[in-house]
Amino acid sequence: MSFPHLLEPLDLGFTQLKNRVLMGSMHTGLEEEKGGFEKLAVFYQERARGGVGLIVTGGISPNLRGRLAPNGCQLSFPWQVSKHKKITQAVHEADGKICIQLLHAGRYGYHPFSVAPSKIKSPITPFTPTAMSARQIRGTIKDYATSSALAKKAGYDGVEVMGSEGYLINEFISASTNVRNDEWGGSFENRIKLPLEIVRSIREKVGKDFIIIFRLSMLDLVDNGSSWEEVVDLAKRLEKEGVSIINTGIGWHEARIPTIATSVPRGAFAWVTEKLKSEVSVPLIATNRINTPEIAEQIISSGQADMVSMARPFLADPDFVNKAAANTPELINTCIGCNQACLDHVFARKRSTCLVNPRACYETELNFMPAENKKRIAVMGAGPAGMAFSIYAATRGHDVVLFEAKPEVGGQFNLARKIPGKEEFDETIRYFKAQMKLNKVELRLNTRLDASVVRDEKFDEIVMSSGVVPRELNLDGFDDPRVVDYQQVLKGEVSLGKRVALIGAGGIGFDLAHFICEEKSSTLQPDKWLKQWGIDKEYKHRGGLRHIGDANAVEVEPEAHEIYLLQRKTSKMGKDLGKTTGWIHRSVLKQHKVKMKTGVSYRKFDNQGLHISIDDKDEILAVDNVVLCAGQVSNRTLLEEMKATGLPVHLIGGVDVAAELDAKRAIRQGAELAIAL
Repeated sequence: MSFPHLLEPLDLGFTQLKNRVLMGSMHTGLEEEKGGFEKLAVFYQERARGGVGLIVTGGISPNLRGRLAPNGCQLSFPWQVSKHKKITQAVHEADGKICIQLLHAGRYGYHPFSVAPSKIKSPITPFTPTAMSARQIRGTIKDYATSSALAKKAGYDGVEVMGSEGYLINEFISASTNVRNDEWGGSFENRIKLPLEIVRSIREKVGKDFIIIFRLSMLDLVDNGSSWEEVVDLAKRLEKEGVSIINTGIGWHEARIPTIATSVPRGAFAWVTEKLKSEVSVPLIATNRINTPEIAEQIISSGQADMVSMARPFLADPDFVNKAAANTPELINTCIGCNQACLDHVFARKRSTCLVNPRACYETELNFMPAENKKRIAVMGAGPAGMAFSIYAATRGHDVVLFEAKPEVGGQFNLARKIPGKEEFDETIRYFKAQMKLNKVELRLNTRLDASVVRDEKFDEIVMSSGVVPRELNLDGFDDPRVVDYQQVLKGEVSLGKRVALIGAGGIGFDLAHFICEEKSSTLQPDKWLKQWGIDKEYKHRGGLRHIGDANAVEVEPEAHEIYLLQRKTSKMGKDLGKTTGWIHRSVLKQHKVKMKTGVSYRKFDNQGLHISIDDKDEILAVDNVVLCAGQVSNRTLLEEMKATGLPVHLIGGVDVAAELDAKRAIRQGAELAIAL
């Protein structure tokens, strides 16, 4: 299909955007690295060349106290302009436009100097903020204007004022975080003075020919958040103050509702942007879990929004827009919303990158130049590591033959995509298949690689990416056919009874519990998903939440299974899950009434059930089945045979390290090996 609405220019009067795609703001970690702005310039330039209509940088503070972290980036002084010029010049050379996002962290600041409208600690940071004085508030308004003027001097085409997600401006707007009794608190009129005066002061400072985007929290998803009437009122006033575009903000960071994770349905929040569309005439941007040109086109063509914002999809593929324009969406490396290499990295103070695109934020370091010595390479196993290596090696000019014993490619991704909320793994398999065809990787399905083939076909190197096999537990009764492993369940090779015990509470255990609980994924049923998480599309209550006192505020279907999730460790269940997604997995299992037990010792399985002990107290779980989710081991059955050929043998992915299934490491290993050979 073509994407005429997505690719249509947007006229802002004083300037024109070449299409309706905004690369949304995201922090990369390069902002604070030594030499990071040079790398950021290349990063943003690639996205500008990729055709995006407008780029917004990661959040930059207008002053010291507004920094996200002690070493966070700010734009407050003339001497800081020069490094920003490196970015704007690079983007403009590529015929792109770019805005700087001005973000004051407020009580989300991860340092002891944080300030907020009131002295109320955030539940997600360890520091209690200082309540701002009236003088500090006036100073902050001036700082926003100063930063905007400096941004214009640095060559930015505009600014985005971050007024959502629970940061400072949002904290002033909400009565739950603003309990002041002066002119900046109390009534709604007083609470919205800060955003209005910030926009007014910026417009006065930069003039009319400068883009001002305001990121408006349209759906707070927290108790006592803004009402819909207040959202509309503020939007209309912002329009009068001269904003060029209003961007949609969804959920505070402390909200206990997922907003961008892979389990969130595509375009799940476009309805709230559409709800505001008839209230204002300024262009509106829809956001969150928009990751394909098809869903973006649908949102714009149906009139839900004037533009779409995509952030992580431009980590996954800098050429997203160009590929859509060329009508080759099958070549787009789709963001799967996993957060593992982007947000999880940022929260760990590491450089952001992308699970499906390890080059993201490493554009100056990870490049696939033509090989000086072209080789014939045999690759064993078409899982994520094997497919990634094959594609990257082929782009360098190597002759690559990929052997897969099964009738399909994908490896562990074929299991992962069966988990409710992880359907996006389909897209990665589709992308890899398209790239293998494009780069002429010879794929041999239903074919095992053995030493005779290696010798007969005169290969130069062998890459083993043969993956993992489930770890077995040799306990009394575990040879019973009612004791199965997670792969058998996901492949549909066994039927489970009503009562099931899962041994192992890592990522596999959590995923399998979710798989058993949901016969049909709620991610594929947006309205059901909204109800499951207590989100009110009718917006009758503050924050867009269904009424807290309503017994049906959260709707989950009756359970078909009684599930026990067990782990040997005494630590918190799911402790090693992703920082930004682990709480979601725990919440889902809680919704489905999964019983979790830690500190478990396993004794045996018999007709009575699974015999365990906790704190030296014996217990029998009367279960019909036991499913082993206790990890996996590397599949190295052919390693010695490959070594005997005398050729160099390289191990990547699970066959190298069989820790928790780690596609991020596997794909990056494939890329790095492709560069090394």
